[in-house]
Amino acid sequence: MLKLSEILVANQGIESFDELIPLVQAIARDGERFFRMDVKPPYPDTPENWEDRLEAAFSGLIR
Repeated sequence: MLKLSEILVANQGIESFDELIPLVQAIARDGERFFRMDVKPPYPDTPENWEDRLEAAFSGLIR
């Protein structure tokens, strides 16, 4: 199971929530099956519905 905290630690160059979305999509396309949001993304542009947006990106609902 991939955790959001692992993505953030491994990709410290990301500076915004909008940069995080394509990364989550790429990880899902690479075959990761499970995703856990264990921390809130630390970006100033993180929206209130960040969990829904990341889940949609991971499950392929956002293209």
